[in-house]
Amino acid sequence: MLPLFEEAHPADPRPRDALEAADAFAAGGRRTNILRQRAWAAYRAAQDATSPAAVDAARAASHAAAAAYLHPKASAHQVKHILGAAAHAARAEELACGEEQPVTAGTLGWARLHAPAAVTAVLGRLPAAPPGGGRMGELLRDLDAALRD
Repeated sequence: MLPLFEEAHPADPRPRDALEAADAFAAGGRRTNILRQRAWAAYRAAQDATSPAAVDAARAASHAAAAAYLHPKASAHQVKHILGAAAHAARAEELACGEEQPVTAGTLGWARLHAPAAVTAVLGRLPAAPPGGGRMGELLRDLDAALRD
């Protein structure tokens, strides 16, 4: 999904920086203030984006970096934090290809196949994804249900 953002905003490094920080954390790096700052910067990039696909691409990057900051409260809202990166990536792809094309199945399928066991373990301790949220909510609930199967 990053190319969808960078095509629209080639001079804005914030989503790429957030993904690099998320990758470093996922590889065993520490949860640092820089990771948090980059998550927020990608969120601001989404607010500044000029196309719907770029907005969701930047939100995906923001969620990827922010996932390190889950809190222990067992609420359905936490599911959004855990699965938000994949759901926003799927929505960005869907918007870029035209909403009439069902491209999200491949993106969400990839996310399901590559989700670490820790993700499914955490989801198992949380309520299901909350209702509402329009199309993003649908994508989130689809992925949540697939990971809980």
